[in-house]
Amino acid sequence: MLRPLLTLLVLMLLTFDARSNVQEDIVIVVNKHNPIEYIEKRQLIDMYMGKYLAFPNGHIAVTLDYKKEHALRSAFFLALTGRNIAQINAYWSRVKFSGKASPPQAYPSIEAIIDKVVTTPSAIAYIPASAVTDELKVVYRFAK
Repeated sequence: MLRPLLTLLVLMLLTFDARSNVQEDIVIVVNKHNPIEYIEKRQLIDMYMGKYLAFPNGHIAVTLDYKKEHALRSAFFLALTGRNIAQINAYWSRVKFSGKASPPQAYPSIEAIIDKVVTTPSAIAYIPASAVTDELKVVYRFAK
């Protein structure tokens, strides 16, 4: 009786730890010199779904994303649109085929995204809150 209970307790603790890592706050960041201070969720949806390619002030935005297999991508698009990653990938397949828009530039890692935002004043991206540096400005936060 004690062994199954102990096994269950260990599994619960491991599950809790894994979920807490996945559910870290995701933030939207821009270069610290970008004049944007805040962006609305609706504007983010338009930018990340290829409907609008500029910041609210009209300046062109370079929207950055992760490669399809990156774990943060699923959590971000679910928080942003309420759609799972399969639905997002299907959406982009349709949009690309129609020629109406192109998906955001894709990068393999958080570090690559941060480097691009730091060196590109017009870039916008999403990263875990714990990865924010002094060279970045947070303009939106998805809470857990």
